[in-house]
Amino acid sequence: MSNAPTLQSLLTEAMTQAPGLSRHVLNAIQDELDSRPKHFHLLDGWRRMRARFANDFETALLPLLQASARGEDPLQRKLDDINSLSLVDDRQALQDVAVAHVIHAVEEHARAELHQLGNVFAALRGTARALKNENPVRPALFAQALLVALSSVEMEPQARYELMQAASQPMASGLLRLYSALCAQLRAADLNQMVASHAARVDPDAELRLALARRSTQPATLDGLARRVHEHNTRPAPLGQAGAGATAPAAPVFRAGHGPDLLSRLYDQILADPRLLPPLKALLARLQVAVVRLARSDANLLHKQDHPTWGLLNRVAAHGMAFERADDERLQSFLRFIEAEVQSLIDVAVPSAALFQQALTRVEAHLSSQAQQRSERSAQALGALERESMREPWRKLLHEQLAAQTIEAPLGPKLRRFMNTAWVEVIVQAMVLHGRESPQAMMRIEWVDQLMESLHDTPDERSRQRLRQRLPGLIEGLRSGCDAIALPEAQRESVLQELMLQHGRLLRGMSALPDAAKPIEASPRGPNSQELSPEELLQRLLIERESQMSTQWAHTRVNRGHLPTVPVQLYDQGDTPEARSAVGAWLDGLHIGGWYHLFIQSNWLTAQVAWISESGQFFLFVGQDPDQRHSLTRAALERLLTHGLITALDENSLVQRAVDTLMQDLDDAV
Repeated sequence: MSNAPTLQSLLTEAMTQAPGLSRHVLNAIQDELDSRPKHFHLLDGWRRMRARFANDFETALLPLLQASARGEDPLQRKLDDINSLSLVDDRQALQDVAVAHVIHAVEEHARAELHQLGNVFAALRGTARALKNENPVRPALFAQALLVALSSVEMEPQARYELMQAASQPMASGLLRLYSALCAQLRAADLNQMVASHAARVDPDAELRLALARRSTQPATLDGLARRVHEHNTRPAPLGQAGAGATAPAAPVFRAGHGPDLLSRLYDQILADPRLLPPLKALLARLQVAVVRLARSDANLLHKQDHPTWGLLNRVAAHGMAFERADDERLQSFLRFIEAEVQSLIDVAVPSAALFQQALTRVEAHLSSQAQQRSERSAQALGALERESMREPWRKLLHEQLAAQTIEAPLGPKLRRFMNTAWVEVIVQAMVLHGRESPQAMMRIEWVDQLMESLHDTPDERSRQRLRQRLPGLIEGLRSGCDAIALPEAQRESVLQELMLQHGRLLRGMSALPDAAKPIEASPRGPNSQELSPEELLQRLLIERESQMSTQWAHTRVNRGHLPTVPVQLYDQGDTPEARSAVGAWLDGLHIGGWYHLFIQSNWLTAQVAWISESGQFFLFVGQDPDQRHSLTRAALERLLTHGLITALDENSLVQRAVDTLMQDLDDAV
């Protein structure tokens, strides 16, 4: 046994074979692209990176294998500074989809070898079971290195995605050779006993990764199960099992009155769920007392799957299943909270659906609050990042709305240009720094109303006195806004000078603009009209320029209380309107506190939604390790969803799994 492979020796062998692997993949990719016409558009990009591919691949792969040799997770991403948080957008999500495609191809090609290696590595580490993420030569490392090697030249994201797809089978065949060589060493060392000790272990994440594949099947319903049980219990017995005319259950699946027995069997199946940790299972077992009491007075319990009782069980189970260890302090804290809720339901002699609903509401509030506390370290930075990404859409929309609002206002040419350029920047800057509906942003928007009001005619001394009182605050607001965007003194002073001249005319009882400079009617002058003065010509040009905007702004009353309206991003990746609608509904159902299983940065991880932006376009996920923080755009999540790379932990809920299992029992009994 002195020559038995070790963790280090196996990794050394993998590193030794890296050059051969890179050459194999290089040649196989070329063959793949040459043999399939659908890949011809990728040849130009591939030719530009081909000469350096092998070196780039090995340069990216070796540090990952070396990190594995040191006992580190080579794909673990840690944030040293929360302000370095960045968004995973659609482009980056497409890369994750490409990496997942390569991993899937390798796993399908070398399933037996990966299973054997996973068991050996688990045994060498002394861990209880084989987990894919703990395999130091898992396909994800090679897929990540492949992505790096194929990113050496600039390409469109879709083209790089297709190139990764084309490279998936060459990578799968190359890794099969590498894995087979490692397994040969294991067989030579006669490590079969060690492999067998872990062979029965199953990957607990497998069901989660396959959950989305069941979307096309119609799940069993609780009401359907109740009807099937009734039919089953009243079906005539087969001949020889009962006398003439007798009826009896066809098989001893359910007995007696199907209501109590159905509830008992359903609850037994719930508690038998292998994904429930023992302390969570014990807690739900205690809750059964209250559920049985409720069933005596609430006929809906065994017919409606959206009953708050089942909602409470599903929510508690989904949160509890996010933890891998029963002694996790966060799980223990949650169980202490739930214990009080369970006890309050048990203490009621005749519980009601309303009491379960109230308990569910308190649980949801508790989980949401806990999730938001976990996001405090990075939500502020992510919020600022989101607002910065909205700068250009906000700028465009504000320009259109302010132009529509001021098109017929008595503004001098300098002031009009200032409003449509500099003041737009003032408002946008306040939104980016403080929030779209922050008091700071609203103050800048309201200043526009104050300006428009100050330019109204003042026919009497009383109105002129009111104008005198408002002017200091108006001028101070203008200066403050200019300071916020560091507008040069020369630019602001010319605007202030023009504005003071206009206010001076108003205080003398005149109009804000001379008659020659007032906004001109849209109708053209007749042939006998006088020539336009330079001032009139300028005003005409300004009005003509603004009139090119969409009629939506020209004829729609602008509600400045809702300024601006964030454009709604369209999602059209589905093949049909129904599919797109289903994707949108799923994304709209994301909620703070919910746990999800998703593939990101070459890893499957379980993470909780801790923050959702006010626009609903940006999401922060926090993993079981609080340092695992991942911020994604809605488009990125859609990309993951449509490729089956994200699922809610409660999507295939605790109660639904129990119903499906019992329905299968009935089918088997027929």
